[in-house]
Amino acid sequence: MSAPRLRVDDFAYELPLEAIAQVPAEPRDASRLLVLDRADRRLDHAIFREIGDWLREGDLLVVNDSRVIPARLPATREGGGVAELLVLRPIERGSGRWEALVRPSRRVAVGAVVTLRSGDRVEVGERLGDGTRAIRFDGDPHAIMAAAGEMPLPPYIHDRSAAAERYQTVYARPPGSAAAPTAGLHFTPELLASLTDDGVERASVTLHVGLDTFRPLDGEFVDEHRIHREWYEIPPGTREAIADTRAKGARIVAVGTTSVRVLETAARTDATSGWTDLYITPPYRFQAVDALVTNFHLPRSSLLLLVTAFVQAGMAGASPFEARDTVLGAYREALAKGYRLFSFGDAMLIV
Repeated sequence: MSAPRLRVDDFAYELPLEAIAQVPAEPRDASRLLVLDRADRRLDHAIFREIGDWLREGDLLVVNDSRVIPARLPATREGGGVAELLVLRPIERGSGRWEALVRPSRRVAVGAVVTLRSGDRVEVGERLGDGTRAIRFDGDPHAIMAAAGEMPLPPYIHDRSAAAERYQTVYARPPGSAAAPTAGLHFTPELLASLTDDGVERASVTLHVGLDTFRPLDGEFVDEHRIHREWYEIPPGTREAIADTRAKGARIVAVGTTSVRVLETAARTDATSGWTDLYITPPYRFQAVDALVTNFHLPRSSLLLLVTAFVQAGMAGASPFEARDTVLGAYREALAKGYRLFSFGDAMLIV
């Protein structure tokens, strides 16, 4: 007898709007931390700077070092009228052609040129599917975005008072993300140094976060959704650090769902770079990740499914529905205790 198909609505929960964090905690590591032990389903409450109490000497933190680009570009259409481009990723790496969301797309014809507030001009091209368009920059894309762009904060954040750097991790390096890998926003240089002093290692991967951060699950059933592909890279030093960690019996601790997807993609393909469209849903056999640092995620989202799959993997004999109940039970407790959710919100550590 086959297992019942998971429905998107199986991963809904009641979301009070006041629980959505509008500004980040100050300092970064003052955010709250909910620790979920999968084996005994125990919950502990802490402050993020205390995360080392649950980490061990020899553990390896794997972070996503992608840097958010100022990808939101207000523009003016030819003949008047406003437009907005949300730049997602290069279509051809090294070229001036990028994929973007264009608003209002129906009013911007193929071949139309929009003008940015810097005076730079961008040509809007063909429709690519998934609601995206091709665009072409007349000049260096990163320089133009730096001059004319804004941080692409999620639409549920209405307070724009936070400094742009608060939507970057302290270790962000290569530019390319249309949204922050937010689990890493809680780390400070001082906390990272303290963890290093305690014998916790750190390595980086890169995954440039793209369209699926903004997309709800499609269809009625979980298996009807498809993940938009995203570019990833794993440095040689990270591969070596992972192998060393495994050899000494320590844990791989992924910082964020993006790091999970990179590590699990590499474990299955042995590729050190490329495009990934890995869609992790319960049940799923994890090959690369032993613990997870993550934020709280939107109802009916692919990220909530990934977290549920990870929790199920640590609960011997549990069904996807038991894991779902454990995750949503943790969310209910967090909400009852005043935790703040989503990009600027509090964190979970799942061990």
